[in-house]
Amino acid sequence: MKYTGKVTSPQSLGRILQQARLINGWSQRELADRLGTTQRYIWEIEAGKPSIFTDRLFSYLHITGTDLTATISKKDSHD
Repeated sequence: MKYTGKVTSPQSLGRILQQARLINGWSQRELADRLGTTQRYIWEIEAGKPSIFTDRLFSYLHITGTDLTATISKKDSHD
């Protein structure tokens, strides 16, 4: 099954990414290990913590009239 949502802000992106992680059955720490980063970094992404990149990205999307959507598909256990 796939889930699709509109991404309108760093916070909505974080919520969608959190849902993707949960659907795949991973803790923040497990995902961090898979990505080679820290649990805190995953938490910051999922919380929609502002950054220069996300501020500029969402300004760019808004100014150009671009809609961003995300689709969640459960990964196979061996991925």
